[in-house]
Amino acid sequence: MEKTMEVHVPLLNSQTFTIRDTQVADLSALVALEQRCFATDRLSKRSFSYWIKAKHRVFMVVQQDDQIIGYGLVIMRKGTRLARLYSIAIDKNIEGKGIGRQLMLALETQTVAAGKLFLRLEVEKTNKRAIGLYESMGYKIFGDYAHYYENNGDAFRMQKPIRQAAKHNQLPSYPWYAQTTDFTCGPAALMMAMASLSEQTVMEQPLEFDLWREATTIFMMAGHGGCHPLGLALAAEKRGFKVKVYINQPLPLFTSGVRQPVKKHTVEVIEQQFESRAQQQNIPVLYADFDLNALKDALESGSKVLSLISTYQMDGYKVPHWVAITAIDEECLYLHDPSVPEQHAAGFDCQHIPVALDDFIKLSSYGKTKLCTALVISKANFKE
Repeated sequence: MEKTMEVHVPLLNSQTFTIRDTQVADLSALVALEQRCFATDRLSKRSFSYWIKAKHRVFMVVQQDDQIIGYGLVIMRKGTRLARLYSIAIDKNIEGKGIGRQLMLALETQTVAAGKLFLRLEVEKTNKRAIGLYESMGYKIFGDYAHYYENNGDAFRMQKPIRQAAKHNQLPSYPWYAQTTDFTCGPAALMMAMASLSEQTVMEQPLEFDLWREATTIFMMAGHGGCHPLGLALAAEKRGFKVKVYINQPLPLFTSGVRQPVKKHTVEVIEQQFESRAQQQNIPVLYADFDLNALKDALESGSKVLSLISTYQMDGYKVPHWVAITAIDEECLYLHDPSVPEQHAAGFDCQHIPVALDDFIKLSSYGKTKLCTALVISKANFKE
């Protein structure tokens, strides 16, 4: 994916270190370096082999003569402007010579070339040397992760806007919840929004399932399996929140993939029931586009926003998926994704994910009909 890069770094003692892209031939040396550098949380030979061949990563090594004395691995999240420093190691006998800084700069350069704006990392709270290096390079602590390491150590979460044009804004405090099934992204996103508005909302599986039962249109394995915007709106209104719904097309929304006429009719009836109940509860339903200006106005007013996106830009699958939008600035919006995408990702990789504004326009359009729908949620006594 990335362009080939090689950097020659001269040191005061006239030794020269080369920073270059990883090659398949480096595998054994990487495993040996990992054994020398870490007692726990080691990457396995299988992991190294996977990442050497993988796409959507930046993987560089530090070489002195014929020996690999350091490496850095950055992994990308498709469809977003976010990258994560997954692992970095420098041989202990060359620590303090500036190689770590040079390696980080090379990784950042390659990550920017791959189109990413932000680089995140985690570092053990007791690792003062590494924390000092990252802070000196512009990384800022934005959270922590308890018991992150195998030794039960805690980690700081740090982030840097690695492209000069990107601005680091303080991201808001916003609770995050991981959906516990493949089909409860809507309830998980709704719980995050409700919990950010009210401390009385307890984000746990029983509520997740209750919300799904109230909001889904699925019928005997027909339908898309997830939750309807009007169903989620009714579930939020039932719990004392004020909701406004944006849908850019008339109902029905989720029947194109239902082939059997009886099942299709049933799903259509469920959607009609949602629409009728929304009218009875005086829930505003605007059959119009929810554009970036409306999104910005909603967030600035203190409301919370849920948006239905297509996961195609992220994972190649055209699946409707609910997320909570947490913030917006001049270049990006930020979202909480209730789904942890892969085994190599951590929960905080799914929090405040930066998405370029232009990219979000594509992301928030689902299916052949280009469905765009969003919920604006606020406290019941909130005045617009």
